[in-house]
Amino acid sequence: MKQEALRLWIEQGNVVISQLFFKHYAKLHITDQEAMLLLHIQSFQEEGITFPTHFELAERLGVTMQDVSSLVQSLMKRNLVSIDSQTDAKGVFHEMYSLLPLWEKIMYMTEYEVSEEGEQTIAEREGMLYQMFEQEFGRLLSPLESEMIGAWLDEDEHSVEVIEAALREAVLAQKLSLKYINAILNEWKRKNVKSLKDVEKAAYSYTSPTPQTKLTPSNNVPLYNWLED
Repeated sequence: MKQEALRLWIEQGNVVISQLFFKHYAKLHITDQEAMLLLHIQSFQEEGITFPTHFELAERLGVTMQDVSSLVQSLMKRNLVSIDSQTDAKGVFHEMYSLLPLWEKIMYMTEYEVSEEGEQTIAEREGMLYQMFEQEFGRLLSPLESEMIGAWLDEDEHSVEVIEAALREAVLAQKLSLKYINAILNEWKRKNVKSLKDVEKAAYSYTSPTPQTKLTPSNNVPLYNWLED
């Protein structure tokens, strides 16, 4: 009985996954359940099943097919998984899951992290940014909110310090919403704001301090109703 089990164990093989995945997946805001889905996709592909069905994935994960669909869509929206197509030797068209976007993000994080002692890595600074939003909002961020913050970083290419400044602006104006913060960042992007110094210059370009103008204690930037612009 033991020998048979051992033989089965050996024949089934192993799933090969980089340690970097386990080191960085939380920093990419991949949940444990999403991480398990990714591991199962990798497992299926190593078995030669490049496009496992939602039923097969649900059976492995012990969840519903609807749950699998939601997880896959979330990963695809965040550009962590893609669906590619290929034609085999017989000319038959096939679809397959590609984890290449995930591996590229992990390699980027690994390559560009700041390694000098005492300095925070890029990933750590971005992780702390999400924590700052949760502290100010007094709750966990929704997937949609996390996705929007990720878009500010990845698509709009705002620096962490500029996003933090926009958050402070919203807090001081008592208009704590992502819509309001997004309006601030859009205006700053239009004015090519890249740093805190640029933030201050941009702020004074649209208004000058008056006796009625409130100033932030951190950088003396006058508050402004961005949604009325």
